[in-house]
Amino acid sequence: MKIMKTTRLAHLTGLALALSTLNPQLSTCLAQGSLTPPGAPAPTMKTLAQIEARTPISSAPFTISVPGSYYLTTNLTVRSGDAIAIATNGVTLDLNGFTLSSTANPAAGSGVRINSGLRNLTILNGFIQGGVTNNAGTYGGPGFEYGISYPSGAPLNTRVVGVAVAGCQYYGIYLGFGESTVVESCTVRTVGGLGIVATTIKNSTASDCGGTAISGKQVSDCRGQSSSGIGLSAITAQNCYGQSSSDIGLYAYTALNCYGFSSSANGLSASTAQNCYGYSSSGTALSAYTAQNCYGYSSSGAGLYAETAQNCYGYSIGATGLYADRTAIGCYGSSPSGPRGLYARSANTCVGYRSGGRAIEAIVANGCFAISGTNFITYKYNMP
Repeated sequence: MKIMKTTRLAHLTGLALALSTLNPQLSTCLAQGSLTPPGAPAPTMKTLAQIEARTPISSAPFTISVPGSYYLTTNLTVRSGDAIAIATNGVTLDLNGFTLSSTANPAAGSGVRINSGLRNLTILNGFIQGGVTNNAGTYGGPGFEYGISYPSGAPLNTRVVGVAVAGCQYYGIYLGFGESTVVESCTVRTVGGLGIVATTIKNSTASDCGGTAISGKQVSDCRGQSSSGIGLSAITAQNCYGQSSSDIGLYAYTALNCYGFSSSANGLSASTAQNCYGYSSSGTALSAYTAQNCYGYSSSGAGLYAETAQNCYGYSIGATGLYADRTAIGCYGSSPSGPRGLYARSANTCVGYRSGGRAIEAIVANGCFAISGTNFITYKYNMP
């Protein structure tokens, strides 16, 4: 029996050695490593700075002198001067849905002041509130002089997004026409001077402004209303509305799909106006060098005035309905009591209306039609 046990043990040992030769891992599969930890456990949680890599602002006045990202933690009020001053490049200021306000009386300082010649700035998401009101055209009261502005040296590469400004003595959001300044989705209300000024302005509104409400190079989908300045001024205005009580409603080099309204001056004035509408109580409703598919209505001034008008309609109660200094093509001019319904040096396939007077006055008229009036053609007249 002892010999059999020894033989069996030798057989099992030989089998294990053979298997370990075929698969070396079997020889260590039953080995145990050290159970002693190599050191203290390392922290795995992120720090607050890693989670919120921004600097909180919880009191004002506050000066930002180090580049980085900053955010408000609460509503902030100052008694005088600026609430926040940006004094360095490369700053993002998130108002975080809170309000900057001032109780200074008379108004003083800025909600956000940008030092001279800075670049790479973003200001967003909040409110700047003052107590300035408009009393029959006179602006006054407590608060800020400026919402967002700079004293000198326009900022570059700067954006303001989602900020509402109200009740300031002078300017609302003023970035000037420096390189790449953008204002988007902002509102300004009741400021004694300029409303919004930037190179590019989009989806914004400025109303109850003492000066030009909106002024930019490229302006789109905006609305500007001024009590004594231009409603909206741009090099290119697209899908915009401008209104003024005493100045031009909308003024642009190129106006596309725009509306201009004025109580006492031109409703809309542009070098090129396309698919536009102008209204004026006493001035020219729509004035352009070239007008296409436009409409103008005026109580006492010309309904529509252009060097060249195509497929346009002009109406005036007391003046010429449509006046084309050179050419009118496919146009309609109407005036119940003005000197003429339509005037053009060359009128082609046009219609004029004047109750009891000159429906169409032209040097050359081809394929035109006069309604309820007499025709006055100076040199050449071809009418069906």
